[in-house]
Amino acid sequence: MLGVARRRLGCGGFSSSMLGQTLERIRLSNSILPRSFASAAKEITVRDALNSALDEEMSADSKVILMGEEVGEYQGAYKISKGLLDKYGPERVIDTPITEAGFTGIGVGAAYYGLRPVIEFMTFNFSLQAIDHIINSAAKSNYMSAGQISVPIVFRGPNGAAAGVGAQHSQCFASWYATCPGLKVLCPYSAEDARGLLKAAIRDPDPVVFLENELMYGESFPVSDEVLDSSFCLPIGKAKIEREGKDVTITAFSKMVGYALKAAEILSKEGISAEVINLRSIRPLDRATINSSVRKTNRLVTVEEGFPQHGVGAEICTSVVEESFEYLDAPVERIAGADVPMPYAANLERMAVPQVEDIVRAVKRTCYRSVPMAATA
Repeated sequence: MLGVARRRLGCGGFSSSMLGQTLERIRLSNSILPRSFASAAKEITVRDALNSALDEEMSADSKVILMGEEVGEYQGAYKISKGLLDKYGPERVIDTPITEAGFTGIGVGAAYYGLRPVIEFMTFNFSLQAIDHIINSAAKSNYMSAGQISVPIVFRGPNGAAAGVGAQHSQCFASWYATCPGLKVLCPYSAEDARGLLKAAIRDPDPVVFLENELMYGESFPVSDEVLDSSFCLPIGKAKIEREGKDVTITAFSKMVGYALKAAEILSKEGISAEVINLRSIRPLDRATINSSVRKTNRLVTVEEGFPQHGVGAEICTSVVEESFEYLDAPVERIAGADVPMPYAANLERMAVPQVEDIVRAVKRTCYRSVPMAATA
């Protein structure tokens, strides 16, 4: 979030005619740039996974462009676009003024025209400035044109709570955008997720909202040679079982997957076997994997950072009640952020966001395990 304070009023400075000429030149270009390959390292950060995915997709398809505040000369507020301006030039890595409504609208228009724009928001909270273009233009055009217009565009950036950035920079927009037909909503957790899902999003013919997490950018994850291959891509709409278990199902996405895995490790020492599902895709939601797991474990705990009312967890609970109610041996437990704007004070902020101990307590409740009074204080 330090990038917010570093915005420069002079970053961009391009005219609409200049951009129009640029888009026309790219559209008419038939040449495909040489394909680049990611590092062969066995462990990479989420930041590097996103950067390499962008690099490889821009190399493979000259119609892929990147637009946003400070994505070029500054190399991205979080350095996701590091090196891309030097490699692909200002015609494809476009620094914009501070006008989310402006550059998002230009991006949607470019997608109408046949390009594949990747629109970066410095934080997804700023996407509210452009929500009309995302919902009323990008998401609905394919349906309203009877399938004649495709809108292959990606809206990406950090989403959810960070640290000490207050109420206006801490919201989770997963459930917001997941309510809208015509959008796909992805939430990566690991480096594998980030690489595979971003590639899938860029290649997809429909608009994709790609929700990253600022606190995960510097986290490193082991990856296989398959993940590092430039052809690697993950299917949209398919969850991943991160840890198998038999006593309770825990669903989570983004940073909360890590919390769920830590909780599962703690619970295993107390004889509770938890299955952890990394949702990856919020819309479409992998209801089959969720319900299959619940039918095995007979218990469900959902975890998310966002507000509890009308949240992702609520949708998952509804799906399980509708499809697997007779398999439940206990009431479903929902863990979510507090139903208040995010406090600025660090101690209150921690109380407003789910913690590992909250997940542990919820699992124990649904497994009918007694919880010591000290743990509930």
